[in-house]
Amino acid sequence: MTSAASGIASPVGVIAGGGAMPFAVADSLSQRGITPVLFALKGACDPVRVERFRHHWISVGQLGRAKKLLRSEGCRDVIFIGTLQRPALSEVRLDWGTIRVIGQIWTAFRGGDDHLLSGIGRLFERDGFRMVGIRDAAPDILMPAGTIARATPDPAAIADIARGREVLGALGPFDIGQAVVVIDGHVVAVEDIEGTDGLLARVARLREAGRIRARSGRGVLVKAPKSGQDLRFDLPTVGPKTIEGVAKAGLAGIAVIAGSTIAAETQAMIEAADRAGLFIQGLSA
Repeated sequence: MTSAASGIASPVGVIAGGGAMPFAVADSLSQRGITPVLFALKGACDPVRVERFRHHWISVGQLGRAKKLLRSEGCRDVIFIGTLQRPALSEVRLDWGTIRVIGQIWTAFRGGDDHLLSGIGRLFERDGFRMVGIRDAAPDILMPAGTIARATPDPAAIADIARGREVLGALGPFDIGQAVVVIDGHVVAVEDIEGTDGLLARVARLREAGRIRARSGRGVLVKAPKSGQDLRFDLPTVGPKTIEGVAKAGLAGIAVIAGSTIAAETQAMIEAADRAGLFIQGLSA
């Protein structure tokens, strides 16, 4: 546990995007006796599931409103979690608190996702909030080290994993993506704006079109944070849907960095992997 983890103050503000992860984080906080307050992003956060928690609705671009609500709730510590499609600046509904820092926001928008999230995080910290990451707030939802499904990687898969880590390490400084598919030493596809699900669907299409000649059951999806990434934001995530995509793509399994990858719905993910005969490997950093 880091010093940030031991010093997290209740309540914690959870700026919640789409998907299941905001609620997994909120449940993890609650189980540790820390009260989560969700600040649900309109158009992204699930309006049904958010009702289980104390919450407020905010729009992208309402930094001033978000900060005012965080202070009214007594939230010093803040977490960003959940999916959110990067909006065009023309789609952002600005309030006065955002207009005051529009120059910094414009600069943040001009970089990759990590650059954007880090930039927004600095704006919160400048006003007295503390941005905390999943590793501090909800370490129980992170991937453990080792193999967590029945299948294990064979020597060919181990070599593909090593190749994938090399590729991601080289691409990291460009803030491009967090995933790559390697089959028999060949880099088949790299994650882009479509995300991991789109990456796997692309590999499946390439296989159907005969562009991938390796037999089904070979190759690995490798995911890792970008080198130099602020690990409080946008950690790689895997879950049952990832396993479904890997199976359709005809791969042998997935390998991710233990302790720096979010494992969504872990038990369901393991069960899906066992049904498909896929391995799930947590790698040392």
